[in-house]
Amino acid sequence: MKPRLFSTLRRLQHENPLGLPRSGAPPQMPRMQRGLPQKRSIKDVKKIIAVSSAKGGVGKSTIAVNLALSFARSGYRAGILDTDIFGPSIPTLLNLSGEPRLSANNQLIPLANYGLKSMSMGYLVPESSPVAWRGLMVMKALQQLLHEVEWGGLDVLVLDLPPGTGDVQLTITQQLILDGAIIVSTPQDLALKDAVKGVELFRRVNTNILGLVSNMSGFQCPGCGETHNVFGDMDKLRDMCRTYDMRLLGELPLHAAMGAGAEGGKPTVVAEPDSSRAHIFASMANDVARIIELQK
Repeated sequence: MKPRLFSTLRRLQHENPLGLPRSGAPPQMPRMQRGLPQKRSIKDVKKIIAVSSAKGGVGKSTIAVNLALSFARSGYRAGILDTDIFGPSIPTLLNLSGEPRLSANNQLIPLANYGLKSMSMGYLVPESSPVAWRGLMVMKALQQLLHEVEWGGLDVLVLDLPPGTGDVQLTITQQLILDGAIIVSTPQDLALKDAVKGVELFRRVNTNILGLVSNMSGFQCPGCGETHNVFGDMDKLRDMCRTYDMRLLGELPLHAAMGAGAEGGKPTVVAEPDSSRAHIFASMANDVARIIELQK
C-alpha cells in the first residue's frame, strides 16, 4: 500500500516536503550556468502562462481560473497550477477537495472539474491547517508542484502566482520556460504601483508580458444604469499600459455575480456562460492563444 501523503507531510521532511514516495534517487536540480539554473519546460505541457498581480486582493486567482476555463471551453487541453503555497485559492474556486492520487510513476494526479485539470497545495493539507514553513521548504515544495505532477498532456498550463515579487516568482521565472505573463490590477493607485513592480520583475528576467487585465474596473448600478469608478479612474491604468507598451487584454467590471460564483466554486464562465463577463474572458483567451501561437 502506498504511504499516505498526509502522514508523510506532517513530518515536514526537508528533502521531500510534499511526501511523495521515491522509487530511486531524488531528481537533480537543473545544471547551473553562469550562476542561474538552466530553464526547462514542464513535462507534457506545450505552453505555460503566468498570471501575476504583485498585490493581493485584486482578484488575480479569479481571473486566472476563468481564463484557464475559457481555454478549456475553446477546446484546448488546459490546466491550472496554484503556486501560492501559503494561501491557495484554486480548490475553492473550482469546488474541489481531497488528496490527489499517485500515478504508477509516483507523480501527483491532478484533480479536475469543469473540464479543467488543477493542482494546488490546498489539496495536500487540511483547509484549516497553516503551512508554517521557511523559505527552503517552500522552494522544495514548489519544485515538486512544478515537476512531479502528471498532467497527461496539456496544450496550455496557467500558473496562478502568489502576491508579491519574491522567491516563488523568481524561481518560476528563472527556472521555467514561460510563454508569457499576464498582469492583473484594479485601477486604484495602490494596486497600480504594485503592478508596475510586477512588470519590472518580468522585464528584468526577460519574460514576455502578454498584457494587463483590469479587474473591478467599474460598477454599473442596477438601479440607475450608470457606471461608477469605485476603485479609481481607468485613465491611469490605460496610461500605465501606454507607458510600458502593454496590451489592455480586458476590463472586467465589479459585479456581485462574479464574487458569488468564485466563493461558491462556480466561476463566471461556468455559472454564466452567456454573460458579457464570460464573453470578455473568451475574448481574452482568444487573444492570448493568438499571441503565444497556441495549437490544439
